[in-house]
Amino acid sequence: MGQFFPDSDQFPLVDQIKNLGDDELLDFWEETQYLERMLVEEESPEAENSMEYERVILQELMLRSCRRTLEGNR
Repeated sequence: MGQFFPDSDQFPLVDQIKNLGDDELLDFWEETQYLERMLVEEESPEAENSMEYERVILQELMLRSCRRTLEGNR
């Protein structure tokens, strides 16, 4: 199972996400969506950070999809 280290400068978010399996990545995305809804309801300024999570997750999913397409064309 993957692990997320939110306060670690040694493991940037992008690197952590690259090491997650597809199911773990989708679970992480689902969790960020849940937390974002809670932060928005509380009108927390931290809700802005969730957009960064979503951008990085979507970027990784697109990259994986492109890799699978390229591997399928070989």
